[in-house]
Amino acid sequence: MIKNRIKEYRAKYDMKQEDLAVKVGVRRETIGNLENGKYNPSLVLAWNIAKVFGVTIEEIFTVEN
Repeated sequence: MIKNRIKEYRAKYDMKQEDLAVKVGVRRETIGNLENGKYNPSLVLAWNIAKVFGVTIEEIFTVEN
């Protein structure tokens, strides 16, 4: 399972789900599903999200067995 810190980073940058979705080219629902663990991102999407926040993918996404 992939855990993420998207919600934490959005709060840090005062960003709504819609704002992040526009920046990475997905629907707001996709961001919500990512945050709730209902959807695992593609590598490109994970890369783009990390790029928005200026961090590495590993700082936002972690794999738990």
